[in-house]
Amino acid sequence: MFFEDRIMIGKAGETPVLLYPEMLCRHGLITGATGTGKTTTLKVFAESLSDMGVPVFLADVKGDIGGLIRPGGDSEKAHARAESMGVLEEGFRYHKFPVNFWDVFGKTGMPLRTTVSELGPLLLSRVLDLTDIQSDILTILFKIADDEGLLLIDLKDLKAMIQYVTERRKEYMSVYGNMSPQSLAAVLRAVVALETEGAEAFIGEPAISIRDWLTVTEEGRGVIQLLDCRELFLKPRMYAMFLLWLMSELYETLPEAGDLEKPKMVFFFDEAHLLFENAPRLLREKIQQVVKLIRSKGVGVYFITQSPSDLPDEVLAQLGNKIQHALHAYTPAEQKKLRAAAMSLRTNPDFDTLTVLQELATGEALVSVLDPDGVPTVVERTKILPPESFMGTISEEARIAHIEQSLLYGKYRESVDRDSAFEFLERRRIEIEKEELAAIEAEAKAAAEEAERKAQEKQRQSALKRADREAKQAAKTVTGTVGREIGKTVGGKLGGSFGKKLGANLGAQLGRGLIGTFFGR
Repeated sequence: MFFEDRIMIGKAGETPVLLYPEMLCRHGLITGATGTGKTTTLKVFAESLSDMGVPVFLADVKGDIGGLIRPGGDSEKAHARAESMGVLEEGFRYHKFPVNFWDVFGKTGMPLRTTVSELGPLLLSRVLDLTDIQSDILTILFKIADDEGLLLIDLKDLKAMIQYVTERRKEYMSVYGNMSPQSLAAVLRAVVALETEGAEAFIGEPAISIRDWLTVTEEGRGVIQLLDCRELFLKPRMYAMFLLWLMSELYETLPEAGDLEKPKMVFFFDEAHLLFENAPRLLREKIQQVVKLIRSKGVGVYFITQSPSDLPDEVLAQLGNKIQHALHAYTPAEQKKLRAAAMSLRTNPDFDTLTVLQELATGEALVSVLDPDGVPTVVERTKILPPESFMGTISEEARIAHIEQSLLYGKYRESVDRDSAFEFLERRRIEIEKEELAAIEAEAKAAAEEAERKAQEKQRQSALKRADREAKQAAKTVTGTVGREIGKTVGGKLGGSFGKKLGANLGAQLGRGLIGTFFGR
């Protein structure tokens, strides 16, 4: 509830527990076991920010925050709680809030997309669970794409780039280093596996512009950007990828703002432990850097998880505003976490923090925030306010109708497949195939012409040989006849058997001589 230019999150007895707008960029933490009231606290916090004129982003993991678009008051339990806390006379009123619904898969909200280039090799390596060597190769792929002016927008661009580099691996080795076919194939398999999880719905265009989220209504209320994560949460790698991308995008997009009277925007990341599970050192350092520096951009970041130990110490050290719901400890390890959570809060001499932390009822929390001087306040046992909007889920029909009325619906509704690396490489492949086909056709034509020439030459030689044989046969016939006639004449002149024999021999010799004269033999 927005109260006297501050946020009333609840009451400690009769005393309001307030969060100070100028300290909201110092980030915070909402923790507690399942069923202790974290979602209600998140909702009350987001409503108050909206009334204060601060845009909000929050993730709806269970699908029960959509009631923001309807005024509350229907719940007798919530109304009785508001009456008992005495806030109905202090400005508490039931009303609806401006909300844009988003869904990575485009089913229960406007599609939310980003590009491969905006994700970058580091984040993709984390999501794809690549080894160090494979991560280096992915970085090289991005470098080659940049050097050759190839746009990496969607996953088919990235797959085409991997195949392209694999085919020309030897050409790139001297400039970019060795890339084994096995490592390239492993990266491609990881990309295909991510694609099967539905990542192609998130990775594409039109990419979301963070500036579209920095909006307020004509009445001065901050617009709440609500991401439906019911399906996304079932795909932990994609959920972590989105949250990590969003933090990086905020840091890289927004200008320096210094200390502001109130944030430009506040982000709530539910199930925040997914950001850090099995995260490599470099990625953890990246998150720590963003959390530490994004304050100067006028952005507050709040993590929602079950236990403070779900976050790394270096991140916890950056979180000044803490709302701790009940924790339960049934094992020695859980008791250790419980003590650590109690010790992270500034001690209140009126009660034992460790004991109260285990006694908190649903809707109660231990709250310690930063005062206007940046000093943590003494922890207070706080009864959290009920939401001013509807407590519960809304129908899918109401959700869809609300989505279609959004001013951003026309901008992000339809995906756009822009000319990028895949199309460029596909055209290049077709051109190369055409050139190769033309070369094959030219070679085949030359071979056919040579074969035809040889066949014609063979046919000519065969004809010459046939003509030679026929000429010889005709010559034999003619010369034989001539020789015999001459032999007969000579034998007749000489007379007797000797004369005939001599004439016959002379006739045969004359015939052979004539053939030799005609045919060079």
